[in-house]
Amino acid sequence: MSWYQEYERWNTFTSLDPTLKKELELLQQDEQSLEDAYYKNLEFGTGGMRGKLGPGTNRMNIYTVRRAAEGLASYVESLSGQSKGVVIAYDSRYMSKEFSVEAAKVLGRHGILTYVFSSLRPTPELSFAVRYLGAAAGVVVTASHNPPQYNGFKAYNSDGGQLPLEEAATVIDMVNRVENELEVEVADQADLEASGLLKWIDSEVDQAYLEKLKEVNVNPELSQFAGDLSVVFTPLHGTAQMLVEKGLQQMGITNLHTVEEQAVPDPEFSTVASPNPEEHQAFELAIEKGKQLGSDVLIATDPDADRLGIAVPNAAGEYQVLTGNQTGALLLDYLLSQSEHIPENGIVIKTIVTSEFGRVIADHYGVSSLDTLTGFKFIGEKIKEYEETNQHSFLFGYEESYGYLVKDFARDKDAVQATVLAAEVAAYWKSKGKTLLEALKGLYEKHGFFLEDLQSLTMEGKSGSEQIDKIMNDFRQNPLTKAGDLEVIAVEDYTTSERNKKDGSVETIELPKANVLKFILENDSWFCLRPSGTEPKIKFYYGVKTSSGEESRRLLDSVKQSVNEQINESV
Repeated sequence: MSWYQEYERWNTFTSLDPTLKKELELLQQDEQSLEDAYYKNLEFGTGGMRGKLGPGTNRMNIYTVRRAAEGLASYVESLSGQSKGVVIAYDSRYMSKEFSVEAAKVLGRHGILTYVFSSLRPTPELSFAVRYLGAAAGVVVTASHNPPQYNGFKAYNSDGGQLPLEEAATVIDMVNRVENELEVEVADQADLEASGLLKWIDSEVDQAYLEKLKEVNVNPELSQFAGDLSVVFTPLHGTAQMLVEKGLQQMGITNLHTVEEQAVPDPEFSTVASPNPEEHQAFELAIEKGKQLGSDVLIATDPDADRLGIAVPNAAGEYQVLTGNQTGALLLDYLLSQSEHIPENGIVIKTIVTSEFGRVIADHYGVSSLDTLTGFKFIGEKIKEYEETNQHSFLFGYEESYGYLVKDFARDKDAVQATVLAAEVAAYWKSKGKTLLEALKGLYEKHGFFLEDLQSLTMEGKSGSEQIDKIMNDFRQNPLTKAGDLEVIAVEDYTTSERNKKDGSVETIELPKANVLKFILENDSWFCLRPSGTEPKIKFYYGVKTSSGEESRRLLDSVKQSVNEQINESV
């Protein structure tokens, strides 16, 4: 059907939710917005679905959530997992709890048990809860760090990880078989509660998670220094406050100060332009509080608490926000340098757009490292594989976008774990008379000055999607042979799984196919193009390495300039 026929199908549906009906009436005078709301179904991809709230097949609403839950129900039935159930968690966004209940009502209609958290909880606790409760699957209703008008639906398998590609393809197919989202049947909530098919959960899982969180600390003796560490924490109006505060307290942090204005769950995220610890403005209130208190470290987590950012004072007394790559390097070096025993088959897992800094640190300690595609689901998938084969022992996993996993009792990036470890690392270096920045400088002096950057272009709607495709196609058809001062020595195209080298030889990339291009440059440098899977963006990643910060900055700018010139020609 055309987008207008889809709109008419909704507009003439007599039982349409009254709130959505009113919103639809307001859209009728804006044909472009109306078309965008109906020109396609909101895609349920390998990471679930995420989109703007509102009426329409291309929006997050109770009907598109029911459609996703119906597909997930078919998946659980195919596993005979009705009695094992599905765990559902949600964040502080608009409609998050309502969508969670709608999903439970769809699953309950199929006789599938659901465990639903009674109040908002972090994504990593959902991952843990699936494993702890022995559930067949999990769902978290969140749009992570997206703007307030977004929400999402992420699906997890019985391992507590985001669905790997093969399982995701099965679920996607089952979701796509749902022909009419308006007619998905739901059970009555009260009936489900009375029959025991809908169970509300909270404190038991919280306590079990907090007990496992103690395993994150490498050196329990550091607790004697932890009390001297001044920490400012902000959950950015999201889900992390309770677990982070208790986790830090149980490791001995007593000088903890939460940013009160941002401790209140708020779907508008009213104190920040973006609830994303990758954005430096998200730290403004934390910096203000840190300066008042003279704090050693500032910690921010995103709304669903799977990403962590930290800021530390520099020599001038100003707080500097570390990049995800810098934080990852500090955490990794501490783990490997302070662990009493590193397994011979230990492995560090990162993504193809994460700094090579981590690989060099791992090499220094004689530890293997592995790259996966972007997305923590691929790291979680590798953890499960190694657990089953005993080929490797997982030591640490991370990605440049502020996601870290220390212990595998969760199978997704975990900002609560990362917060606890970051506090221990800061306490350790303070006990040595150093700040985290001084510790980072030492790593640069030892291993080389790695410098990375990320650029994003937001291109919304149908026309934006076409523009993103045009940019990717242009870089494929007209690949750069030089970027700034550096020669391109290989081009990796993950759609074909081929590495085309400068000498004309071709190698196979042993990773799943993806719409990603990575240009390998001389001198351990690179850049990468990747359309986002969760936002209407195309992202450009850069990484260089020299012997000094000044030279790395100059080199990075020259590479970015060459890439931006081709982008401008493409659009």
